[in-house]
Amino acid sequence: MKVIQTNQAPAAIGPYSQGITVNNLFYSSGQIPLTAEGVMVEGDVKEQTHQVFKNLQAVLEESGASLNTVVKATVFIKDMNDFAAINEVYGEYFSTHKPARSCVEVARLPKDALVEIEVVALVK
Repeated sequence: MKVIQTNQAPAAIGPYSQGITVNNLFYSSGQIPLTAEGVMVEGDVKEQTHQVFKNLQAVLEESGASLNTVVKATVFIKDMNDFAAINEVYGEYFSTHKPARSCVEVARLPKDALVEIEVVALVK
């Protein structure tokens, strides 16, 4: 088991890691729209979703994986009315490669984020 940590994504805001690699699988912690410096991205759900993907790309790269090797994504959203907007951004990152996915509405996310995404990916 290997702990994944990169300065290109926000540090964990609790007692957990950005991700863990076990054998040839990478498991990310949920990424919210914090910059690498830990500042919450203001703006609409699309802007926040783009930041989440920037963070996911950073931890995936550090682990030796990429968006193209993601096998499962879980999307947590604060308001199901934002599903179409989040889906539009999601489709920009997963246009040809479409991993399995779950999407659930939750009562609240850390730091009052509008979206959080976690992934499982194959390590190259």
